[in-house]
Formats: sequence, C-alpha cells, structure tokens
Amino acid sequence: MRQLIILLFIGLAITVSSCREDFVFEPSTGDLAFSRDTVYLDTVFTNIGSSTYTLKVYNKSSKDIKIPTIQLGKGLNSKYRMTVDGMIGENNRIFRDVELLAKDSMFIFIEVTSDVADANPTDFLYTDQIQFDSGANLQQVELVTLIQDAYFIFPNRENGIYDTIPIGFDEDNNVVETRGRNLSNNHPDNGDEFNFNTDKPYVVYGYASVPNGETLTIPGGARVHFHAESGIVVQAGATLKVEGGISSTAALENEVIFEGDRLEPGFSDVPGQWGTIYLRQGSTNHSIKNLTIKNAIIGLLVENNFGTTMTIENTQIYNSSNVGLLARAAKIEGKNMVINNAGEASLACTLGGNYEFKHCTFNNNWPSSRQVAVLLNNYFELENGSTEVFPLNQADFKNCIIYGSNNFELNIDKDDTQTFNFNFSKCLVKFGTSTLQLYAFIYADENNIRRNRNPKFLDVQKNKLNIGDDSAAKGFGININVPNDILGNPRSGVFDLGAYNSIVFPSN
Repeated sequence: MRQLIILLFIGLAITVSSCREDFVFEPSTGDLAFSRDTVYLDTVFTNIGSSTYTLKVYNKSSKDIKIPTIQLGKGLNSKYRMTVDGMIGENNRIFRDVELLAKDSMFIFIEVTSDVADANPTDFLYTDQIQFDSGANLQQVELVTLIQDAYFIFPNRENGIYDTIPIGFDEDNNVVETRGRNLSNNHPDNGDEFNFNTDKPYVVYGYASVPNGETLTIPGGARVHFHAESGIVVQAGATLKVEGGISSTAALENEVIFEGDRLEPGFSDVPGQWGTIYLRQGSTNHSIKNLTIKNAIIGLLVENNFGTTMTIENTQIYNSSNVGLLARAAKIEGKNMVINNAGEASLACTLGGNYEFKHCTFNNNWPSSRQVAVLLNNYFELENGSTEVFPLNQADFKNCIIYGSNNFELNIDKDDTQTFNFNFSKCLVKFGTSTLQLYAFIYADENNIRRNRNPKFLDVQKNKLNIGDDSAAKGFGININVPNDILGNPRSGVFDLGAYNSIVFPSN
C-alpha cells in the first residue's frame, strides 16, 4: 500500500513537471505574422465611433512566446482603442506580457473615435500604429482612418430627458411624440438650419422637425446622413423643397443624397438603417428634384398634403425595408422616378388620393412571395373591425415600368363603396394570369399594356435600372411632354418606357 502511494506521488510530480514544460513562454523575437500590414478603418464622422475592425496575429514558430508589450503608438492619448483576445489592457490601449502559443493565433479588434481636429489638416487622415514589442524586436501594423467633419442635428437633453416632437395621434387622440427637435433659424453651431449648406454633410440623430410656417430647402450637392431611428418630419403648414440638379460626373455633384450614417462599404445597400422622410398631414407645397434616398425603413412617407400637388422629379428610392414611397390620401405628380426593392411595396398609394406618374420605373426584387412593385388602395381596416374608405380620384400611370421577381407585381386593393379611378397607358406590367375582372385591362390591349415582357435592366441588384437596346420597354411609349430622361438625355422620336432612355450596354 505504501509503495502504491509513493508511485502515485511520483506520477503526479511527473505530470505537473510535464505541464510546466508545455507552457514555458519564451520572449518574442519579432517574428510575428499579421493578416494585414495596414488596417484601413472606413471614413467616420467627427466624434462618431467607427465599426469594429479585425487584425489577426500569428505565431508560426514551434515555441510558445510572450510578447512584452502590444500598444498603440500614441499610447493612452490615442483615439484608437482595441481589445486583444478579449482583454482590455490599460484603457484599451496598452497590453503587457501577452502570451501566444506555438502555431497559434489571436484576434485584435480595433475601433476609433476622433475629432477632425486630430487628423492631418491636409488630407484629414488620422493615423497610428499597433506596436508589438520594442527595440530590435519591434513590429508595427499601421492604422489609417479618414475623419469627415459634418453639421450635426440632434435633440437637446436636459436631466437625462431628450427633446421630443409630435408625429401623430394614437387611437384615443392623444399626441404621439418621438425623440427630435425643431430646426432653428439661428443655431449656434449650424447657423440657419432651414437652408442646408453643401460644404460638409449633415448628420441627423433623432428626427429633425420643420415646424409650421417654415420651409426646409436642401440645395443640389447636399449630403444628409441619418442615424438609426432618425429622419425628417415636416409638420402641418411646413414645406420641404429639395433642389438637386443633373450631375455630369460619377461623383453626383449636383444630386442630393439621403442615406444612413454608416459609411463602410458593407452598409452601402443594407435596408432599414434609418427611419423616413415624413411629410405629415397638412404639410404643403412640397417639391423634390434630383434626390436619391437609400436604405431607409420608408423612403418617403406623404400624408394628405393639404390639397396642393407635390411634385417629384428625377428621384430614386432604393432598398427600403418597408415601402419606398408610401402615400396616404396624398396628391403627387411624379416624373422620371425610379424605386427599387422594398420589403412590402416599392410604391404604395393608399387611402385614396390623386396620383399621376409619367416615365417612372417601379421594380421590386425583394426576396419575398408577398412583395409588389405597386399597390393601390382606398380603405383602412380599424381594430374594431370597421372600415374607413377614401376616394381614389386619380391614379394614372403613363409610359411606366412595373416589374419585379414575383409573378404579380401590381396589387389593386379596392373597396367598391368609394371612388376608385385608375388608368394605365403605355405601360409594361409584370402580372401573371388572373381571371379577376378587376385586372381585365392588363389583357385587353397588347398595344397599350405589355404584360410579362422583360425590361432587361442593366443590374437590378446594384440599383441600375437602365434599359438596354433589346428591352421590351424600348420604343413602346408615346410623347407625354417629359422632354428629358432622368439623366438629362433628351427624348425625341422614340419614347422608351420608364425613367431611362435605352442604351447599348457595354460588353463584359
């Protein structure tokens, strides 16, 4: 028995000794390998945190090593911060005696929050390095970020409570509010917020509200970025004017662009990043020219615009998680509009109204069996089971394309107890086979409606809805006094459907 106990102690000692030898870490000799030699963090706005970027560090040797220091070159003063294999070190900037097993690797996650004043004044780049060890064993990975200055619009906060603005009423007729603030004629940082500038972009947190009696004017070349759950609300008695122009270069120098505040390429086409542009009931005299709206929940929400006609020209709305243009009992005249991809409908004209669309392209390739390109509706079902019905006095589509990935891309949702007037003239419509009399007009005259003919867009996934020389939309239209296409090219002699004149696509 005594001999057995002695043997157990000897075995335990050998095991412990063996484990210790397995984890003897030698000093690093400067032979680390990296997944990249420079980490480029995409453009960020001043004082707005970046996304998280990854660097992988490899120990390709057969020895367990200990790295004496991993730190940012600017030390605790750096605007970058990082974690090393889940460790936070000294204020996420300095790490000591970091162990790395033989033939193993570790992850470093990097972020940055910097002011434009910290960047190089000539190129607005903010740089630093991740330094591994020092002296003869020093290895470095460069960090580079472009810092962009901006005008910031955000709600004030007092005692932890943010300003709010009205956005509607609940079922009990109580005012519903959301986080935001009214724009100002003389803001201490932004100046006149009712007349946007073009020298730097705008970044909106919460909802920017245009109060009664005011007009928000956004000139050509303006760029407006919205944070999550943000947007613009134009209140009753207020007006929105977007005054973009035709651009001559790929920089879209005269276009107005509304999009999210995530500038990384991976977010360039991600739907639902921000809220909406909401033109409330009673707002009036709106006009929009040469505007692109990207990646909203609802691109443009228009309610009963006080009897005036809202004009929308040369405007594109892309990748809306709900609806591209949602109109409720509104009055809209649209020319050269392109709306592509939305979770429910690219264009939804609901609760009646008055609409005329000329040379517009409505497409929806959202991956759903229920999405449509165009929805027309004249009623609303209340929670108590009753129905409110509204007159659809006019819904005219002329020289338009209505297409998408489903068999039926046009949904006419009609209550027969109220006026429902619609007309499709010289249109291409994606619509399968139906015996419903409501859709008989689609089958009635091939010279007026081209059904299920492919417009052959250039690249739907990249929102390039140009049509080619072999498109079914080529030459099918008539002259309806829209002299130029969305790019400013003249229409003469041959009138193509949709917003674009047909072109010969470049060969691959």
